[in-house]
Amino acid sequence: MRATATFVLFLVLLLTPASASAADRLVPRGWLGVTVDGPLNDPGYAHAAGEWDRMASSGVEAVRTAFYWHSIQPTGPEAFDFSVKDQLVLAAAKRGLGVLPVVHGTPAWAALNPGDPASPPRDAADFARLLTALVTRYGPNGSLWAEHPEVVKQPIRAWQIWNEPNLMRYWNVAPWAPSYAALLKVAHRTLNAADPGSTTVLAGLPNESWKALQALYDAGARASFDVVALHPYTGKPKNVIRIVKIIRRVMERNKGATRPIWLTELSWPAGVGKTKQEGDFSTTDSGQAKRLELGLELIAQARRRYRLDRVYWYTWLSTEGITSSGFDYSGLRRLRAGTLVDAPALAVFRRVARRLQGCAKPLGDARRCRT
Repeated sequence: MRATATFVLFLVLLLTPASASAADRLVPRGWLGVTVDGPLNDPGYAHAAGEWDRMASSGVEAVRTAFYWHSIQPTGPEAFDFSVKDQLVLAAAKRGLGVLPVVHGTPAWAALNPGDPASPPRDAADFARLLTALVTRYGPNGSLWAEHPEVVKQPIRAWQIWNEPNLMRYWNVAPWAPSYAALLKVAHRTLNAADPGSTTVLAGLPNESWKALQALYDAGARASFDVVALHPYTGKPKNVIRIVKIIRRVMERNKGATRPIWLTELSWPAGVGKTKQEGDFSTTDSGQAKRLELGLELIAQARRRYRLDRVYWYTWLSTEGITSSGFDYSGLRRLRAGTLVDAPALAVFRRVARRLQGCAKPLGDARRCRT
C-alpha cells in the first residue's frame, strides 16, 4: 500500500507543470544580445553605467561592439591604446555580459589606400599582430583580467573579422571577396594560435548575402571561419527566415553545413516620417515594436532547425537626427534632443526576453532564470 502511494506521488510530481520560477529557458544563455555603439563608445559619456544596468535588467545577455583598429593603433604598429575598450569590456563583465568584438577600420599607416576609411590593410601581418594583442589583452589569460581581479572574468573567445565587406563603404577593393578571404585566412590562423579555443566569426553579410557567401567559398575561404554571420535587413520578419534557408543551402553545397549562423545585426529602424527611408525595412515606432516581436519569435522557433546560435538587435542606444540615416531611430533607447527615452520596442524586447529566458521575476534577478 505504501509503495502504491509512493508511486502515485511520484506520478503527481512528474506530471505537475513546473512553477514559473523553474521555467525552462527556450534559448541558451547569451543567445539574445544587442549592438553597443554611438554614445556608449564615448568613454566620457555620463549615463553609461545606467545604460549598462538597464541592458542587463532588460534581458540583454551579450553585446556586439566595434573594435576600431584606427582607435587602438592610431599612430603606428608599436603602440596600442586599449583604454576605451577596457572600459567597455569591464562594464560588460561586471554585468555578466559576453562581448563580441567587430575588428575593422584600418588606420592610415596600415591602409592599402591611405585616407580612405574603407581601405583594407596593405599587409595582413599588421592585422595579425593586432589580433594577437587583443587576445593577449582580453582573452582567457588576458592582462585586463589580471589587472582587475575584482571583476569576474568574462574572456572574449569569439572575434568577428570586419563588417560588411561586400559593401564598398567598408571594403573598397573590387572584387572584394578574394582580398577579404585572404585576410580572413590570416585572421583565423592567428586567432587559433593565440587562443586555440577561439571562434572566428565571418563578417556580417547584408543585402544578397547568399551571393556574397558563395563568392567567399569560391575564393577559398571555407576553412577560414567557424561561424557564418548575416545582417538580414528586410521588410518582413518572415523573410529573415527565408534568407537563412537560402544561406543554409549555400552552406550545404559547399560542405559547410555543420557551422552555426549568427545574426549579428537585426533591425527595423523607425525612421519613416523622420528621415530618409532606408529601404523597405524602415518603419515607424509602432512598426518597429511589432516587427521586433514577430522577428524574435520566428527566429527562436527556427533556432534549432537552422542552428541560429546568436541574434543581436541593432542597436541599444542611438541618437535621433544626428545624421540623415534611419538608423538614428534604430535604438531601443534613444537620445532625443539631449533626453534619454525608451522606444516602444524596448518594452516588447523585455517581454520577449522574459519568455525566452524563462524568467518569473525581473530579469535582473539571475536566481530566477535558469542558465
